[in-house]
Amino acid sequence: MKIEAESFKVLSVESRVKIIELLKGGPLSVNTIAEALGVSQSAVSQHLRVMKQAGLVTDERKGYHIYYSLNKDKLDRYQQELIKVCTCGCNSGKGNPISETKEVLLEYKKRLEKELRRVEERITSLEKKRE
Repeated sequence: MKIEAESFKVLSVESRVKIIELLKGGPLSVNTIAEALGVSQSAVSQHLRVMKQAGLVTDERKGYHIYYSLNKDKLDRYQQELIKVCTCGCNSGKGNPISETKEVLLEYKKRLEKELRRVEERITSLEKKRE
């Protein structure tokens, strides 16, 4: 359970998820990441420190600059932890018969329908404000 909690804690910050997306393209410096995200270098450094402690990124010094890379093995392990709590009923393609996941899928459908109703209500509300 501790691994799952740490995974969620690290990934709970939107900037860190954006950093992961950037690093999927290859190693980047703090300056490059900060510029891409439109945030300060110190903010990026703090996020990278947390991500490095969690093992999600590695760093390599090249001259005066430090380049950060994504630890894809660790990211894969995080993905496995997230799959454990997946609510869509897919069970990450493990081939469970639909009868075993039908209840989960129906619950997911209810939640999606509820969310869709909220979106439709919001659209209607916005349209009324325009009139």
